[in-house]
Amino acid sequence: MASSPVIRVVCVVYNPGGELRTFAATLAAATTQPYELVLVNNGLPSPVADEIAAGGARMLRHPQGNVGYGRAANLGAANAAESVKWLVVANPDIEWSPGSLDLLIEAAKADPQAGAIGPRVLNPDGSIYPSARALPSLSTGIGHAVLHHMWPSNPWSRRYRQDKTALTATDVAGVGWLSGACLLLRPAAFAEAQGFDERYFMFFEDVDLGDRLGRLGWRNLYVPQAQVTHTQGASWKAAPARMIRAHHVSARRYLFDRLNRRWQAPLRWALGAGLAIREQVAVTIAVIRTRRAG
Repeated sequence: MASSPVIRVVCVVYNPGGELRTFAATLAAATTQPYELVLVNNGLPSPVADEIAAGGARMLRHPQGNVGYGRAANLGAANAAESVKWLVVANPDIEWSPGSLDLLIEAAKADPQAGAIGPRVLNPDGSIYPSARALPSLSTGIGHAVLHHMWPSNPWSRRYRQDKTALTATDVAGVGWLSGACLLLRPAAFAEAQGFDERYFMFFEDVDLGDRLGRLGWRNLYVPQAQVTHTQGASWKAAPARMIRAHHVSARRYLFDRLNRRWQAPLRWALGAGLAIREQVAVTIAVIRTRRAG
């Protein structure tokens, strides 16, 4: 890593394991540009994070401890617009493909209106994770929320996940929002959007950012030629009920922010009630599965 980086890579960590070593090692082969790696520790003191920091990364910690993903990412990204040309926010369980970050930058350079640029995200088995999605309209959001577990191929979920559009694209494509698991951001765009909305502790901060960037005239650009692998799921497996509840808290915030007129109060009430029922059902199923697995 050079002393004058042109890329800042922000990685929010929470009690990381060996996946962070893989993240740092594969990042080195993902770009030929000088970069700095900034770790923001939301968890306990971490020997693995200390090891990566000793190798040249910078480590930050908010004085209030675990402040949530978006707020921690904003801390790591502070002043990026004045110091680097490109900003990356990525999860520690990302494995970069060689040259993948350079491909994202190349696509961003070709489109000056691209504010957020995302790669094709693969699951560990090589299947494609739906990381480039349409913004959830009311009908699409309800259809996906209600049916995607019992009928994954329903038309609302397919429309939301962009199954037949962005995910099968071989060329760059504009989308509604991109997964925050791995994002290249134009610092000027991120600064204009005032970063992630820190009211989201976790989940939906990437949906919200994609929506706000689009409203400001920036594009969310999906670049399938650049690929990363996301070895996701550790947090969900460790505490599924807590993750499910946090997801629904953020879903309510996202929807209520966008249905904030007085005459929409009955709709907010109905959606809130529906989400509460869905949350409780999902938590019950997760608890049963955990007990069976144990």
